[in-house]
Amino acid sequence: MRSQQLPLAAALLTAYIACVGALNNGLARTPHMGYNTWNCFAGDINENIIKSTADIMVKSGLIKAGYDYLVIDDGWSELDRGKDGQIIASKARFPSGIQHVADYVHSKGLKYGMYSDAGSKTCLGLPGSRGNEELDAQYFADLGVDFLKYDNCYAPASDWIVDRYSAMRDALNRTGRPILFSMCNWGAGDPWKWAQKVGNSWRTTQDIENSWDGMLRCLDNTIGLSRYAEPGAWNDPDMLEVGNSGLLENEQRSHFALWCLLKSPLFIGADLRKLSKSALEILTATEVIAVNQDPLGVAGDLIWKEGPTEVYAGPLKGGSRAVVLFNRHSITTQYPISNVTVTWEQLGYPSDAQATVRDLHAGKDVGVFAEAFTAGVDIHDAVMVKITPLKSQQKYEEWRPWPERHTMQPSLASTSFA
Repeated sequence: MRSQQLPLAAALLTAYIACVGALNNGLARTPHMGYNTWNCFAGDINENIIKSTADIMVKSGLIKAGYDYLVIDDGWSELDRGKDGQIIASKARFPSGIQHVADYVHSKGLKYGMYSDAGSKTCLGLPGSRGNEELDAQYFADLGVDFLKYDNCYAPASDWIVDRYSAMRDALNRTGRPILFSMCNWGAGDPWKWAQKVGNSWRTTQDIENSWDGMLRCLDNTIGLSRYAEPGAWNDPDMLEVGNSGLLENEQRSHFALWCLLKSPLFIGADLRKLSKSALEILTATEVIAVNQDPLGVAGDLIWKEGPTEVYAGPLKGGSRAVVLFNRHSITTQYPISNVTVTWEQLGYPSDAQATVRDLHAGKDVGVFAEAFTAGVDIHDAVMVKITPLKSQQKYEEWRPWPERHTMQPSLASTSFA
């Protein structure tokens, strides 16, 4: 067993973050919700797509369900900046002007989001904001932007990730306009350890893919990180694939339930013009969304696993628990339904406590139980319930879905490795 000090840069990380200013926009006290263009349109966007998406968000009831941000992702700008260094919106894609689009989105009661990158270029090779943070932040503020997704392409390792994201944070602060800062940093640099003072959310992983395995990869890379999330600062396992063809209906339901329990930002990435009735029902499930938006603001996490069956749980305001019983069995198994159990002991309740169990997808109470609750869960599906003791106690809110020994992390300055 040998021990050595971490590199100086890593050792100073904690002290560095403590010294720099904090994001002071007061936003995202619960996880942000909305629509992002990337997963459906990639860079093939224009003002008609944005305006029609805004219309559908209103008419379909998505805005009423809480999806109030409409974010234009990569592809909105010209290839080169202007002579004054100013970034320029594409005249071909937005012939009426980008201000017109921002005003239209706002006129629908939605909040307007845009995209840039912490490197020299965006992922599509358009102008990034590194070195132009002040100029670009003011440009966004003058447009009335409410949300900035900030990517991580074309950035060398020598340009420290904390510096790059803090520079835009500081520039946004100086505009005086509250702009939600969504860090699309792909989990690089373990942002959960430092990004609470930099952004309103940080990506925990690489981009999600429109597939079951792609969703599971993002889930697995976010497990164990709930202790780092808090109101105003959230883990982000990436956008939703609900409504896209790569997931079956049961897979979309489990995907959405898990993202809600993890307190992930909820951003739709499907084509709203083709959204199925079942996908819309999943996305607007009132009681499932209520878990994500619960004012206690504590993210849920994995609390039990046995092979491909898992239990996720998190505390809610008032002392209830949100629980997801999840079945990851291979779709080729001859026995599609597995019984999955959560015990009161796992949830921090006395084993003899009487508690009401409510099915959040069905929107109805299942019954009153003691000691444990078991449900049959189909392959690639999830059962999401709310468990509420008949005799609640204030201390029930204090339970957390992570081991006590992990609530305090050692300082990076004193960490060693074998």
